[in-house]
Amino acid sequence: MTYRNPPTTPRKSATFDDYTLSEIRRAAATGIYDIRGAGAKRKLPHFDDLLFLGASISRYPLEGYRERCDTSVVLGSRHARKPIELKIPITIAGMSFGSLSGPAKEALGRGATLSGTSTTTGDGGMTEEERGHSKTLVYQYLPSRYGMNPRDLRRADAIEVVVGQGAKPGGGGMLLGQKISDRVAEMRTLPKGIDQRSASRHPDWTGPDDLEIKILELREITDWEKPIYVKVGGARPYYDTALAVKAGADVVVVDGMQGGTAATQEVFIENVGQPTLACIRPAVQALQDLGMHRKVQLIVSGGIRNGADVAKALALGVDAVSIGTAALVALGDNDPRWEAEYNALGTTAGAYDDWHEGRDPAGITTQDPELMKRVDPIAAGRRLANYLKVMTLEAQTIARACGKNSLHNLEPEDLVALSIEAAAMAGVPLAGTNWIPGKTGF
Repeated sequence: MTYRNPPTTPRKSATFDDYTLSEIRRAAATGIYDIRGAGAKRKLPHFDDLLFLGASISRYPLEGYRERCDTSVVLGSRHARKPIELKIPITIAGMSFGSLSGPAKEALGRGATLSGTSTTTGDGGMTEEERGHSKTLVYQYLPSRYGMNPRDLRRADAIEVVVGQGAKPGGGGMLLGQKISDRVAEMRTLPKGIDQRSASRHPDWTGPDDLEIKILELREITDWEKPIYVKVGGARPYYDTALAVKAGADVVVVDGMQGGTAATQEVFIENVGQPTLACIRPAVQALQDLGMHRKVQLIVSGGIRNGADVAKALALGVDAVSIGTAALVALGDNDPRWEAEYNALGTTAGAYDDWHEGRDPAGITTQDPELMKRVDPIAAGRRLANYLKVMTLEAQTIARACGKNSLHNLEPEDLVALSIEAAAMAGVPLAGTNWIPGKTGF
């Protein structure tokens, strides 16, 4: 009698998974690297790996219907004569006109103004839609200098010197030719329809001493009125934060690798930088070591999605957060109602693979005149305001449950981690223990 082994199910490689194999075939067929937008898609330790310890006997909770929980924040009080006062600690990140349509920029301004917070220009200069509908507008000063002029620096309410971005720390920006319309080309003083790459570093300074000089120049141009932010990608947050403070920054912005971009190489997005969660504690520690925590404000961005994320970031020591991808979703980007059109682009709603293409069916990340008509700036602005309201209410709910009458009174002691990696990154105990990996014994 012959015995045969029963058939087994073929097992695919965890290293050479279906996506990796498809990328090898694509690279072999085209000879070019893949370009896309958004941030890292790989699974990373994130705010979901943290939990709050609500009040019980040892802590006393607050009643939501009768006890106040403050949400306001002041940014730029170190040197600026006119620091920014916001009603909520959630700001809108820099997203350029060119990457986004004019109606989308207007909607961001409308929604932020309704919510009492700020928007940020992004690369390529200031549009009248954004300035006209943003009560508080931060002007980004980038290596490209696209659209930069002293008049708009003075018209802004704050200036953000961009050294790096979470999706591509050490890399420059990218805007493909299909998004370079007549207006975008005019604002950037570059040819229409030609791919544009921004420099990876500022042309007139090479280190922290030069940065200090540049910050002083910007203060002189704006008569010392405007707060000066310095934004860095999440690579070496301790040293970058310390050097930004020593150079004179009023506010430091740290952007983790879950932060989005309009377009860059995917190999960059997925393999350079650190998770947002890993960036917070080193940046806070740098401020504490310099005696500047809460004197220089810290903003963190990259993958902030809901009020719980906001509360966790604030508990770890930041003063405010910034949102980009989530704000675009609130406006209507990658809405499943356009699924058929996303499929026609070779992607799907929620993948964000279309941001660089300039053919966004939702009319948000495009310069196509017909597609832009799909964005109603007033309605989209209301959606963003609703979303910001919900995020704030969620964060307040958590703070009250922890017995705090201000979001800024949340602290690391209110948190535990669900994994060793998250505990080590956030500097809080592993749930069920008193162990902070690398800091305490069991």
